[in-house]
Amino acid sequence: MNLIFLVLILAAFLAAAWRELTEIDADSQPMQELSQAAISSAGSAVELAIGLVGVMALFLGLMKIAEAGGLLTVLARLLRPLMTRLFPSVPPEHPAMGAMILNFSANILGLGNAATPFGIRAMQELNKLNPHPGTATNAMALFLAINTSSITLLPTGVIALRASLGSAEPAAILPTTLFATLFATIAGITSALVLQRFFLPPASAPDAGPSDADTRAPELRENQAAEARDSGASAQQESQPLGIDVPTQGYPGWVSALVLLGVLGIIPLTILYGQTIAPWIIPGLIVGFLLFGVARGVRIYEVFVEGAKEGFQVALRIIPYLVAILVAVGMLRASGALGVFVGLLAPWTTPLGLPPEALPMALLRPLSGSGAYGIMAGIMQDPATGPDTHVGLLVSTLQGSTETTFYVLAVYFGAIQVRRVRHTLAAALTADVVGVMAAVFIVGWLFL
Repeated sequence: MNLIFLVLILAAFLAAAWRELTEIDADSQPMQELSQAAISSAGSAVELAIGLVGVMALFLGLMKIAEAGGLLTVLARLLRPLMTRLFPSVPPEHPAMGAMILNFSANILGLGNAATPFGIRAMQELNKLNPHPGTATNAMALFLAINTSSITLLPTGVIALRASLGSAEPAAILPTTLFATLFATIAGITSALVLQRFFLPPASAPDAGPSDADTRAPELRENQAAEARDSGASAQQESQPLGIDVPTQGYPGWVSALVLLGVLGIIPLTILYGQTIAPWIIPGLIVGFLLFGVARGVRIYEVFVEGAKEGFQVALRIIPYLVAILVAVGMLRASGALGVFVGLLAPWTTPLGLPPEALPMALLRPLSGSGAYGIMAGIMQDPATGPDTHVGLLVSTLQGSTETTFYVLAVYFGAIQVRRVRHTLAAALTADVVGVMAAVFIVGWLFL
């Protein structure tokens, strides 16, 4: 991100300087416009963050009720039968399984702050099953491919931003995000399973991937099972930053299958009736989370206030990041460099349904979440685009449908000192590309 920030500022400065020195029009003052853009963009970033405080507090307060009521644990139990089939090399009772399930459950609910500690814990536990320290196993690659493309039911942060910018239907992106993330996850899983056949581990020992089930020595399996039993309680305790119990058993397979079919069934309904359903989503979420909390014995008011405090702090913490990226983008736009860039790409991207205004965010999203968030905010703040135009809806969907892939890989692999990532990056980027394509398709289908 340091390099990206520097490149954006330098490009804006050089473009404005070139115009200042070469343009004949006496009324044109590119450097003065550049200065004004930097100052006004910094002020706009702070105003945006302050406007976001209330909405972010509302949504994080509701999510806190869901956490306290055990919604993450319910999702984890639903996912467990599927997980044991996707990761046959991981013993079902090993702490890695519980941590991965909770990571996916948090991502499904849009709880990025909760997902990260679970994900790091999962990587640490997977590394204990790794016969090649320093090299990613098939299980690690598959886990991160799913992590970076996780199906998302509630992109709360994007909905909050859209609401703060005056969107008439802030939750209109729920069906588009679900559609895009579903196809991205399918692509991530498929590419990870296919690519592992070509990116082989060191030949000295078998890899800890799905094919290991028949090749591991019996004594190794016994040691792993014993380790899982002996360390399970303490490991689960460490992997609960939110005080959530890691389930050791899932629901029956047929229950999980019915829920999965139900989620898949939502997609055609949202495609057909998405615009009719959209106005009901936010009121329905508020009432639904409150009733869920009451049914689970949660003191909903106190827990909501506690979560709202966290939302207030999150909104304030993003101010420096918004200032940095919005100043860079504002300067780039005022200098004319962004217009030139858009003009060059428009003939190639427009026929594909990807407006050139949205392309910078699509390219930046895998590199920097805060940078992409700032670009999205800038696009939706612009009166020419706004949150409810095709471009505004597309960038909102892209933000909720893709992940900061390079950051996630750096953090998760850095936590266990893995340097040889094998096919992980290729699988994750495949999921990103498919997610962008699916977002372009569904937003064009519903809103064009």
